[in-house]
Amino acid sequence: MGRTPLTSADDPKPSTRTDVTLRSDVTVELVKSSASDSDVLFAARVSTLGEQSIEELQKDPERSKGLINYLMRDRHGSPFEHNSMTFLVSAPIFVFREFMRHRVGWSYNEESGRYRELQPVFYVPDTSRKLVQEGRPGKYVFVEGTPAQHATVRHVLGESYHQAYEAYQKLLAEGVAREVARAALPVGLYSSMYATCNARSLMHFLGLRTQHELAKVPSFPQREIEMVGEKMEAEWARLMPLTYSAFNANGRVAP
Repeated sequence: MGRTPLTSADDPKPSTRTDVTLRSDVTVELVKSSASDSDVLFAARVSTLGEQSIEELQKDPERSKGLINYLMRDRHGSPFEHNSMTFLVSAPIFVFREFMRHRVGWSYNEESGRYRELQPVFYVPDTSRKLVQEGRPGKYVFVEGTPAQHATVRHVLGESYHQAYEAYQKLLAEGVAREVARAALPVGLYSSMYATCNARSLMHFLGLRTQHELAKVPSFPQREIEMVGEKMEAEWARLMPLTYSAFNANGRVAP
């Protein structure tokens, strides 16, 4: 599901209320990159070849593949830092609050509710999102929600978002500063940010924020941040295929 406005079926009086857009997706765009497997190779080989490491880049592709795998396997991590990827991410605010716990090797700039009027775009999970948590903290699973539960979630969140955004608009209309009025808005509101990282910091993020059959260390991410991670991973795999292959072959543990 993508973006849908709350319709008359959801809202009995749509003509008297602010239009609210409900989304269930996230978007990730690679806007800038300087990242390739060769960045890992020259950084690693400088330790033995000095400035001649640049000349080795075009020699023996299989040897290069083996070197990257060795670095990943034995966790020689610094050669994976000599690259850069900048992503434009659109997701609910609660995703960003989890995202920004990743501090080492990341830079962020997010849309500001102090300086612009925030738009009425909010998150609701679609029917593919497991809704029910079973078990105790530290030992629980998520299971499918019923159609009735999904309908309730959509209706209740939609009503809550309507009320919150109307409160926000009322405060703005009364001349209240944007930085104060935004306190009325929930974390389901969509925001956007630029996030810049290197391959090593991205691998650490993916190890914690995605589930994968090849992972040696299990992870239990919230689904919404995993959706962001999956899209970033796809872009990185295209840029650095040898590094990506070595990451998977060695249990998806950041070096």
